[in-house]
Amino acid sequence: MTVVVGCGAGFSGDRTDAAEPLVEALLRYDAPRALMFETLGERTLAAAQLARLRNPEGGDEPLLEAFLAPVLADCLRHGVTVLGNFGAANPLAAQRRVAEMARKAGVAGARIAVVQGDDVRDRMDSLDWQPWEGERRELPSRNEVVAANVYLGAEPLVEALSQAAQVVITGRVADPALALAPLRYHHGWAEDDWDRLAAGTLAGHLIECGAQVTGGYFADPGLKDVPGMARLGYPIVEVERDGSLVVTKPPGSGGIVSERTVKEQLLYEIHDPGAYVTPDVVLDLTKVEVRQTGRDRVAVTGVRGKPAPERLKTTLSFLDGYQGEAEISYAGPNALARAKLARETLRERLAMRCPKNLRSRFDLIGVSSVFDGDDNTWASPSHQASEDLRLRLAVEHNDRAVVELATQELLALYCCGPAGGGGVRRHHTPRLKTASFLVPRHQVTPTVTLYQGENA
Repeated sequence: MTVVVGCGAGFSGDRTDAAEPLVEALLRYDAPRALMFETLGERTLAAAQLARLRNPEGGDEPLLEAFLAPVLADCLRHGVTVLGNFGAANPLAAQRRVAEMARKAGVAGARIAVVQGDDVRDRMDSLDWQPWEGERRELPSRNEVVAANVYLGAEPLVEALSQAAQVVITGRVADPALALAPLRYHHGWAEDDWDRLAAGTLAGHLIECGAQVTGGYFADPGLKDVPGMARLGYPIVEVERDGSLVVTKPPGSGGIVSERTVKEQLLYEIHDPGAYVTPDVVLDLTKVEVRQTGRDRVAVTGVRGKPAPERLKTTLSFLDGYQGEAEISYAGPNALARAKLARETLRERLAMRCPKNLRSRFDLIGVSSVFDGDDNTWASPSHQASEDLRLRLAVEHNDRAVVELATQELLALYCCGPAGGGGVRRHHTPRLKTASFLVPRHQVTPTVTLYQGENA
């Protein structure tokens, strides 16, 4: 038996029209089908926690309706299970929104499961914390922490599917778990069938970033050409009971699925190919084989699994001062000289007026930005002079007033010169930082709640 999983989003902010052709393709399969939405990153979750603090009804995925509403009715009516971590910091809020979408679509009795238990902020004092890998920060106090979320595995999602859930909403789960869960459920894989769990996790890993595996992030004109970039097809993975799998995409969509696109995504975020740790299984990718079997069809075999870890990664997000950014443009003849003068003038002004512990960075966008370091190693670039530059200032300090003062100094360049500055933009935000720790698996207790019909 084949089980088919498509990915309709690879991050919060992804294209919101990607799921429609994907669902059309899924409906052509005579097989169990699932559609996953991976929309949650570590800082995304922290921002969601802040949103929930401001509004108790907020904190879920802001683009939930845009992602899901166009396809929800078809999925519910035709047996395509939807799984998404778009619950973020408030899975119950997401459940209410999905239930309302179902009602508006005229689908009665939608079965919506909510997975909770990843949020452990209120239990921080009772958990056995251990720093994760090279983490050097001390464990922040509970009062400092905005969010504390454990990476859950597929087990509670499988439980939700066993309760006949049509939509499964989660907070923080490991990204591949969104695909592994329907594969485990339909194939009947045991929780200690490590090789097959590894195959299912690899399937999720290959599609979790959406169009990255179908040519999007792969594209590099003249070196790695990709057709139809404006209409990229999002990925589909076909997985057999023995764990063999094929990566593909909707017929007629843009992009490509090739050995090269799959290999790039295979190695994405992998530190140790012999031990890629997830909550469900530890993957050994050293014997994986990738083979083109047809147009936009790539087979992947050879992954092996090792027992799941005894501890689960937990990300703590905490406020640590404020960050400010401000920019001004210089264009036309001698623009580079004027932009450099503005930079040095601004540097002197900040030294005169701001505390010595202000962290600052100056970028000349168009000459030195992406590859320049915080120490401005390209402070005197020998590049060809540009006639269209943007001076960017980034600062960080514990006192918001200091950050505002620093960016105001860039604003003052309007009239204080040098000549021709314009298009100033500036903003200030609380500085969110993260730290990673491990907690014992047995101290984490996921829960599954099924809502249906009027109760949804």
